[in-house]
Amino acid sequence: MTEINHRRADHPIHSIFLERWSPRAFTGEEISETDLLALFEAARWAPSASNLQPWRFVYGRRGTEHFERLLDTLDEGNQRWAKNASALVVILSRTHRPTSTGEARPSYTHAFDTGAAWFALALQAQLAGWHAHGMGGIDRERAMRVLKVPEHYRVEAAVAIGKLADPSTLPDDLREREKPSQRKAIGEFAFEGRFNGD
Repeated sequence: MTEINHRRADHPIHSIFLERWSPRAFTGEEISETDLLALFEAARWAPSASNLQPWRFVYGRRGTEHFERLLDTLDEGNQRWAKNASALVVILSRTHRPTSTGEARPSYTHAFDTGAAWFALALQAQLAGWHAHGMGGIDRERAMRVLKVPEHYRVEAAVAIGKLADPSTLPDDLREREKPSQRKAIGEFAFEGRFNGD
């Protein structure tokens, strides 16, 4: 079995799945547009139902007004550490698809596909020497307004991207949590034949 970062896989998998984690301690160094666009390139090739590609990314690189605007949409708890990221990204998904008559029809896999795109971005970040930390703690209504998001889109999450810093740079309460997390056993979420969970 593979063991990395105090994590152990019970079945054979590629090491990147254990290497990838979501730190909060970032150095605050800048990320080039070229490096950031490479992460979006990975997301571009995520699987997509009917090839609708419903994911959208609004980003701001450190040192720009866009970064500050995105930082201001995050919950206060996330702002404490995300302010040191190299880039911030708000991830949106298109909730409806146009029909041949011009009507908007619900797209039931929009969040599923957008999650795949986020994970592609996160893995590419890891491979390129960056870290990506996804956040649910975002003021979605404010983000919709501030980022001028049109109808039929939903804010899914935010992401902080950066280079790993020493945990001592974090506030005490976050420093204690600055390590790769564990996961549930497969038997708690994968069931043969019928649902058998909580």
